[in-house]
Amino acid sequence: MLSRRSLLISGGSIAACAGLAYDLWPDLHKYDDELARQRKVLASDAGLREFIRYATLAANGHNAQPWKFRVAEDKIIILPDLTRRTEVVDPDDHHLFVSLGCATENLLIAAQTFGRPGETHVPDDSHTIVEIALESGVEQKAPLYDAIPFRQSTRSAFDGRQAPTADLELLKSAAQEDGVSVLLFTDPRHLEAILELVVEGNSTQMNDPAFIAELRHWLRFSPEQAMASKDGLFAACSGNPTVPGWLGDLAFSLVFKEKAENDKYRDHVRSSAGIAVFIGDEEEPKHWIKVGRSFQRFALQATALGIRNAHINQPIEVPTVRNDFANWLGVAKTRPDLVVRFGYAPPLPMSMRRSVDQVII
Repeated sequence: MLSRRSLLISGGSIAACAGLAYDLWPDLHKYDDELARQRKVLASDAGLREFIRYATLAANGHNAQPWKFRVAEDKIIILPDLTRRTEVVDPDDHHLFVSLGCATENLLIAAQTFGRPGETHVPDDSHTIVEIALESGVEQKAPLYDAIPFRQSTRSAFDGRQAPTADLELLKSAAQEDGVSVLLFTDPRHLEAILELVVEGNSTQMNDPAFIAELRHWLRFSPEQAMASKDGLFAACSGNPTVPGWLGDLAFSLVFKEKAENDKYRDHVRSSAGIAVFIGDEEEPKHWIKVGRSFQRFALQATALGIRNAHINQPIEVPTVRNDFANWLGVAKTRPDLVVRFGYAPPLPMSMRRSVDQVII
């Protein structure tokens, strides 16, 4: 098992972050230990349960982890966990099925590495589950396997550096998926145009009490809260101070304001090297799963290159703004699926995941 500080990438601990005071928060040591356990590399005899553990490290909205897994002899089925819907920000479960695609990709990469290549099937009579039939083969490390424990959504300002052209090509190549298009924008004029739509969407959400209430439900202000639930958005993972839950509730009401959030997103976009937009050919769960697989490989490739990424999905979460965004993209009859900024920044603490026992049915 890896030690607490042995999971390193780009010179930073997997759970270390400037501003986190371990002396003030002894439970951060426990948080750090738990992260190391959850993200330890797979042992040489890894089996289906361990492949599922790696699947749960995938990207997902609000860290709601809206998935369940059913195991058969040579098959793993990934199902939506509708009890973990985020019905205000994601009323048609778009983000939920993108998350299932992300988990699918992690599982396939891990299984392939250990000589269990998988074939996926999304039944036409449901379009909502992913069946993965595992075969026997030769152990061969998948190209993005090493990045799985280190991938994270880095919700901070980046440092403004531009990404090399060769790295941009690697990102696009990794994201290739039948039925999914990926557009990369690096021109500051294009970033400003997208930023306007981010701000418009964010302002709409910030003035929606239901959106605020749902977001608040998934916030975890202290390490104790994060470890108790093993889900949600831990403050430290966004670069925010860790505080007792009662104080976090009070501070959230006082500081989570429209102008401050819009200013934050301006800094986030303007400090980014670029923005990636993912567009599936069809507007249905089967294609949203494909979008998730495409994005997960993009995020893993970015991780391998030392490039951070984070979603800025406001332009696709507000229907009126989404229509304007589609028109700006020149895909008026197609739904844009994901908006992701990327660039360079130190790592932030990583988010918790529920145990395999909690997600297997």
